[in-house]
Formats: sequence, C-alpha cells, structure tokens
Amino acid sequence: MSDTAPDQDLGGPAPEVGVGPWPGGEAQWPRLPDGSPDPRYDPELLAHGDRRNVVDPYRYWTVEAVVADLDARRPPTSALHVAVENWAHDLNIGSVVRTANAFNAAGVHVVGRRRWNRRGAMVTDRYLHVHHHADADALAAWAVGAPDGPLTVVGVDNVPGSVPLEGRALPARCVLLFGQESSGLTPQAQAVSDVVVHITQHGSTRSLNAGAAAAIAMHSWALQHL
Repeated sequence: MSDTAPDQDLGGPAPEVGVGPWPGGEAQWPRLPDGSPDPRYDPELLAHGDRRNVVDPYRYWTVEAVVADLDARRPPTSALHVAVENWAHDLNIGSVVRTANAFNAAGVHVVGRRRWNRRGAMVTDRYLHVHHHADADALAAWAVGAPDGPLTVVGVDNVPGSVPLEGRALPARCVLLFGQESSGLTPQAQAVSDVVVHITQHGSTRSLNAGAAAAIAMHSWALQHL
C-alpha cells in the first residue's frame, strides 16, 4: 500500500510557493502613519503576489528594502564574511552563497574567476553584498583594510597543521575562506589565512562536500556570535 495520499500524487501539480496578491486590493496596501505608501513594499509584488524564496516577514518587500534591513540587523560588534575560491566553476559556490544568506553574512567574496554558477544560490545573491578578488592575496589585503575594521581570515580545510573547529573560539569579525570541492584551499589561500580549521570526521571519506562544510562552519560561528 502506498503512503502517498491521492492529492499528493507525484504526477500532480506542484504546490504554489509564497503568497498571492495582497488581500483587499490596492486600497488595503501598507501605508505609513501619514497615509503615504510604505516604500518598503513593491507595488508589483503587492498586485500580483510574491513567489520568491524569502521568509514571511519580507513578503512583498523590495530587494533594496530587504538588503537594508539585513544590514541593520547585524550586531555592531561582529561581522561574518564568507569567501570561496573559484578556479574550476565549482557548482557548490551557489550553495555556499545561499547558506551565507541564511546566516545573514555581511559579504560574500568570490576569489579567482569572476563568473560563478549561480543556480545553487536560488537568487539569494541579490540580498547579499558580493565582492570579487583576483586571488587570495587580494582578499587578504581587503580583509586588513575592511571598511569597518580588520577581519581575521579563517581558512576551512583538513590540511596538515589545521586545528579542530569543534570547541574553538572563532573571531567575531572574520572571513571564513573555503576552497574548491576537489582540491580544497590552495597553498596561497592557506598562506594568507591567520588560522586554518578543520571539521573533525569519523568515517572513511577524505573530505566533506564543500557546501556542507561551509554550512557547518557558518553555524559554528553563529552559535558564538548571533
């Protein structure tokens, strides 16, 4: 006997994501106390619905309003930036970007090739500040002179000399630097890292998927600083 309900048949239509037009029509659209339209809301989304991959409090908001609110919500004493090397058009970069958005990273940095596969990001890169650096040295120079103060570069890879991530205090202001899926951090990236940490593993595989490793590292930082 199948455990799939008739109305959940795999051949049926996919459930709609998001919300439809704002209830009550234009007359009920959000307004400021003085009666003027609330500038955070996008008239097109209010009129036609919002099917984007955003949490409910941001439904119908413009991209610019979402970005501004995310910027304002970060603790003033901390800043998480995420950097990933891009030498082979790694499909995992999109997943790393999406996770960075989930943890409200202050910035995402693509090191190496400027173009990257955005499919895995699920359009979340629109809500992030994305930077490009030609190589690891350029990233390190940016981190030293970052607009709100220097950032510690923390490499994440299970290379000789790395230290366990578990139980380690991560800097409140840092750049978590990840390498390619196949080869990990380049020697140059390891050299510019103030410290390199690894995620302790207990099985036979040499390494974790790059997107999974990034999620674990970001979550570890968030537990300490958010």
